[in-house]
Amino acid sequence: MYIDPTVYTGRPADRRADKEERCYALLDSLGVSYTRVDHDHADTIEACHEIEKLLGCEICKNLFLTNRQMTELWLLLMPGDKPFKTKLLSKQIGSARLSFATPEQMLDVLDITPGSVSVLGLMNDRENRARLLIDRDLLKQEAIGMHPCLNSSSLRVSTSDLLEKIIPAMGHAPTFVDLPWEAE
Repeated sequence: MYIDPTVYTGRPADRRADKEERCYALLDSLGVSYTRVDHDHADTIEACHEIEKLLGCEICKNLFLTNRQMTELWLLLMPGDKPFKTKLLSKQIGSARLSFATPEQMLDVLDITPGSVSVLGLMNDRENRARLLIDRDLLKQEAIGMHPCLNSSSLRVSTSDLLEKIIPAMGHAPTFVDLPWEAE
């Protein structure tokens, strides 16, 4: 995978896809500082490890989930290397039988495709159809890495800016969950 070793500050000088441009416009309108690395498509946490070294932060795992009836949706943010067990999350949010949402739901609600899921996609969910879940372990990090709704760039934003500026501006109050590192 090619990774441009340059760490940029702020938005790219060249024109990008609309969904990526909207991310930069949101961050800039909120006065959020961010750094950026451009790279080939990185659609797994494993593919992001070299990017993390350049950004100096962990890219969080973003899981778009639904219940069995496909009537409720959740976007879960958690540390990238932490294992995910649906049973442990289901108990905390009071929903049995969680599974991954479909690519169609992802596109419809977040305007994102698989491999590019990001908390920034919530800016496209103006009807608040998805609920935001954040693993408390992410709060221990000074900064969080994420894609700007496309997985060919990665951003570093401070955790405080994410919690105090970005999430409130998108209108999605988070629910904090505690997921264990070890499977029970």
